[in-house]
Amino acid sequence: MTTRIDCPSAQPGSRASRIFGVATGPLAERRIGYLTAPVEAAPEVLAKAGYAKPTELFRIAAPCAKAACRHYNGACTLGQRIVTSLPPVVSGPPPCQIRPTCRWHHEHGDAACLRCPQVVTDKVGASEAEIRIAEGPARTEPA
Repeated sequence: MTTRIDCPSAQPGSRASRIFGVATGPLAERRIGYLTAPVEAAPEVLAKAGYAKPTELFRIAAPCAKAACRHYNGACTLGQRIVTSLPPVVSGPPPCQIRPTCRWHHEHGDAACLRCPQVVTDKVGASEAEIRIAEGPARTEPA
């Protein structure tokens, strides 16, 4: 039996996408509040983001796209950059409903969970360092 592995920073419209957290607090100090149960990322729910992009307000999980994702090279390079570049912001793993299927937790354990509440997929006013973490190195095409 194959266990589904989810991307915890998916885009809306991804197959089987669901919201598992909502960004709260002032822009400079945004943290994710985790839902007690994931909610389908249906168009009518995503519309509740108003003028914001849904990924500025919601954390969305969906099945990992693996090689179709620019952050995947056999493992999630985004999760790796988050664990190695961001400080922990909580002292214990938050009550996250996707942890059993989360790619970042699967690859990095609780170290990813301790940093996860500060991750907003499309962060308004992101610092240069946050942008570098999110974008990662430029992909080069094979010669």
